[in-house]
Amino acid sequence: MISQLSWKIGGQQGEGVESTDRIFSTALNRLGYYLYGYRHFSSRIKGGHTNNKIRISTKPIRSISDDLDILVAFDQETIDLNAHELRDYGVIVADAKFNPTLPEGVKGRLFPVPITAIAEELGTSLMKNMVASGASWALLGLPMEVFNKAVEEEFGRKGPAVVEKNIEAVARGAKFVLDLAGGPIHELQLEPADGKQKLFMIGNDAIALGAVAAGCRFMAAYPITPASEIMEYLIKVLPKFGGTVIQTEDEIAAVTMAIGANYGGARAITASAGPGLSLKMEAIGLAGMTETPIVIVDTQRGGPSTGLPTKQEQSDILAMIHGTHGEIPKIVISPSSVEECFYDTIEAFNLAEQFQCPVIIVTDLQLSLGKQSAEMLDYNKITIDRGKLVTEAPEQEPNKLFKRYEFSEDGVSPRIIPGVKHGIHHVTGVEHDQEGRPSESPINRKKMMDKRMEKLKHVKVTNAIHADAPHAEPDMLIIGMGSTGGTIDEARARLAAEGITTNHVTVRLMHPFPTDLLKPHTDKAKKIVVVENNATGQLAQLIKLHLGCGDKIHNLLKYDGNPFLPAEIHKECKGLIAWQH
Repeated sequence: MISQLSWKIGGQQGEGVESTDRIFSTALNRLGYYLYGYRHFSSRIKGGHTNNKIRISTKPIRSISDDLDILVAFDQETIDLNAHELRDYGVIVADAKFNPTLPEGVKGRLFPVPITAIAEELGTSLMKNMVASGASWALLGLPMEVFNKAVEEEFGRKGPAVVEKNIEAVARGAKFVLDLAGGPIHELQLEPADGKQKLFMIGNDAIALGAVAAGCRFMAAYPITPASEIMEYLIKVLPKFGGTVIQTEDEIAAVTMAIGANYGGARAITASAGPGLSLKMEAIGLAGMTETPIVIVDTQRGGPSTGLPTKQEQSDILAMIHGTHGEIPKIVISPSSVEECFYDTIEAFNLAEQFQCPVIIVTDLQLSLGKQSAEMLDYNKITIDRGKLVTEAPEQEPNKLFKRYEFSEDGVSPRIIPGVKHGIHHVTGVEHDQEGRPSESPINRKKMMDKRMEKLKHVKVTNAIHADAPHAEPDMLIIGMGSTGGTIDEARARLAAEGITTNHVTVRLMHPFPTDLLKPHTDKAKKIVVVENNATGQLAQLIKLHLGCGDKIHNLLKYDGNPFLPAEIHKECKGLIAWQH
């Protein structure tokens, strides 16, 4: 029996690929397997090739796999594009309707199943996804009752007749392929899972749940891939807690509404991707100047312009830090797992109010939309810190306003919200004095700039870096961010088996940069490899800016729209060591 397996389904967008994947993975999750998913989809509503890949394991996993054990194909294009990933004993379950053929040089077994024909016999071709999933599930030899339970959960709201038809479709697909194959495939028999309950969710849902747990009660957003799920989740959930979501006419309205809500005392959030972040920049500067807390999520995708809206990239790093005109304090944090998406969102709201500045949570498409297993969340870890929020103000002298922007040692002033007695103050986006009145005094300007920028010196973020550093002087230090962490660790295991020592750091605080924490690791490394999904090595640029060590740094870049595979990082790092010797 094997400890892990990779399954993929592909076809034209709109054919039921997503729902098939959802039911298949839900059933596996019920059995207690660890899962890690990747969605490849086109930038249109219907049509164009799409595929979903699920890695299944008895142990925790945080990366997509290099290869493939089972491919479910609704068309020949799926076979042509994906069959090269198959292992020698791999299997293709294909709809007999299109007369499937194996590409030249591809090994594995092809099982043509009358997927569409069976579905039509049962009343509608829409059930072909159930026929296909039943066929591939049967080859694994897993208990059918678990799969049927997942089908009931998916279609239960449509009534028992629909559920029964879909369960029959599953059974018919399973019987046909088992007759064809002579039973479950021996090489594809998975070891039993631990059976423990696990979460199975995307990063966007974890961020949305984190926002609710943090006390967020308002979201303003404009739909954009790959951020929309955050808004969709909160539309369903926030009203249950007295909150609301507004779908705005554009990104500028979204961020300014969120700023207004925060100014009014509510915890508010907005979420977007690179193009939306660009449009929000002037307003982010307003939040910095008026010292108004706000949490902004940037789910990075392929750019520039509309770019690759449904593909992986990490190319907004410098824009997030330097995008606003002028200089303001801001905090940029980068979760690297579903769990961190949840906890970091809660911390982001605390940081925004503690330092009265914009906080950007940066993810990437793979982390935002790639479904993965996660341990149950610990709500006891949640703390709410509203910083220097003033609920009672002393009476002011005649003709004096509340010193909303009062000078202080840590740069953070008392914050008061509208309606608090004696709290009247002026708010403006132009430079101002301690009461908020416009001021162009050079002396005041310098003092105000120093006050605002002082905040960054006091920022402390939980786990600003993740370091796995077992070696005192490693052959190589590998640095990454976001969704690359698990892929790097898998490549490291392969390097270790070949006698190559590596340490690994995931940078989680992008700004202010954790120089002091990273420096001990870069100092002792002979070579540094920075892994990132962009063309210019933006994370490497930050490291060079803050730490130097440019002579040690080697960029490992990928910007074709796909996430890194473990084999790619392994090959590049191994080649670099060979070149050194």
